[in-house]
Amino acid sequence: MSPTSILLLIAAYFGVLVLISYFTGKEDTNAAFFKANKSAPWYLVAFGMIGASLSGVTFISVPGLIGGQEFAYMQGVLGFFVGYFVIAFVLLPLYYRLNITSIYQYLEQRFGIVSYKTGAFFFLLSRVTGASFRLFLVALAMQYIVFEEMGVPFWLTVVISILLIWIYTFKGGIKTIIWTDTLQTLAMLSAVGLAIFLINQKLDWSYMEFLNSESFAEKGQIFFFDDVNSKEYFWKYFLGGIFITIAMTGLDQDMMQKNLTCKSEKDAKKNMISMSVLLVIVNFAFLSLGALLFIYSEKFGVDIPLVDGRERTDLLFPEIAMNQGLGKPLAVIFIIGLMAAAYSSADSALTSLTTSFSVDFLNIEKRPQAEQKPLRKKVHIGVSIVLVIVVIIFNMLDGSVVSNLFKFATFTYGPLLGLFAFGILTKRHIRDRYAWIVALLSITISFGITLLPESVIGAYQFHWEILILNGFITFIGLLLISTKTNMKSEREISKILKDDSKKIA
Repeated sequence: MSPTSILLLIAAYFGVLVLISYFTGKEDTNAAFFKANKSAPWYLVAFGMIGASLSGVTFISVPGLIGGQEFAYMQGVLGFFVGYFVIAFVLLPLYYRLNITSIYQYLEQRFGIVSYKTGAFFFLLSRVTGASFRLFLVALAMQYIVFEEMGVPFWLTVVISILLIWIYTFKGGIKTIIWTDTLQTLAMLSAVGLAIFLINQKLDWSYMEFLNSESFAEKGQIFFFDDVNSKEYFWKYFLGGIFITIAMTGLDQDMMQKNLTCKSEKDAKKNMISMSVLLVIVNFAFLSLGALLFIYSEKFGVDIPLVDGRERTDLLFPEIAMNQGLGKPLAVIFIIGLMAAAYSSADSALTSLTTSFSVDFLNIEKRPQAEQKPLRKKVHIGVSIVLVIVVIIFNMLDGSVVSNLFKFATFTYGPLLGLFAFGILTKRHIRDRYAWIVALLSITISFGITLLPESVIGAYQFHWEILILNGFITFIGLLLISTKTNMKSEREISKILKDDSKKIA
């Protein structure tokens, strides 16, 4: 496809998103922006959350994982499945009973203002970093496919991308995103399905013949129990997957904000359970695509793309889709799928960051009614600028995008995991003013452990299990600063938060 054709396709795609935002953003209120008036159909939320959960990282990088670890990622996906059930039956009931806008409001009423701000801060840090990694990956792919040839600098690609997201979210917020995410998930899954079909066709296989082939057998190993030191070891991936899901979905304002738009707790549970099943199927499809990409590249001599002299398996999918003669339909659906993958997570991140900063740090619910909407819009612009800056900085980083994303998350989500676990599993109170110190010490100790030399830990390689360790250290730290004073009852917390929520426009 020519650069002009790609630009027209991008313009048409965003035209559809802006049209959706026009109809869903007519009610420009904080209640609609933050919670969609608690009227979103659960099945739309569930389907849209698939795209938000997968993002551009899954769309491009997960297929690229096949080259180094076969289907080991599926071990983590099985852990995700268990984690979603914990969210559905432990966290969602709590959030719905307390009727909260930001899930970190629970920490204020359970422990105090410092714990509340600490939890909200680590969400902001985690989500800014996570969203920026995802945007960086897709901006890099778009730069590689079209903008480099046109002489457009990378920073301008990033600015344009985030500006487009701001345009279709600045009014409707989460209410708009429920609908745009549904469209974008459909586009992304269609791209994967068509890519699998066309590559199989080129290799003279049906999908079942591919799964039964010797080539797949060489790349399709799922379970790894042999080497406990390896990152691919089953229990590291599986247990890490459980806690990654609890932390990065259940304790994440971005993901939970969508769940809190459902009409009832029952509907939110339906959303979470159905999504857990679909994600297992979808992730297997992504890994199948990855296996096909590597089989295709080996058979037809397609080299792994190089960026600054380094092989980037992240770019194998765009290279084959755009430049290897598989037809214009695949190129078109790849571009649409790529944009959908990027923006289905980035738009909700922009909205959730705006919500968290407005509610958790600026106390927007307690301000005069006339100040609330203008303040929210200023925050929305400010968050957009921050994302631009961070994505440009990430362009200087090295390493696998997937590995960096989850490695960073195991540190920043650890304190959240420890705080919520201590609040839910114990009845003790804490000396709230020390909560931030415990969180920082937990991250520092956890990071220090990962730097231990081979003379101490041998050949052991840390993976997602560092999140569990980080959360456990936070839990122990909170126990050390705790007292026997009983916590406020859930009924008391609910009453306080309900009074605050009535102030939302």
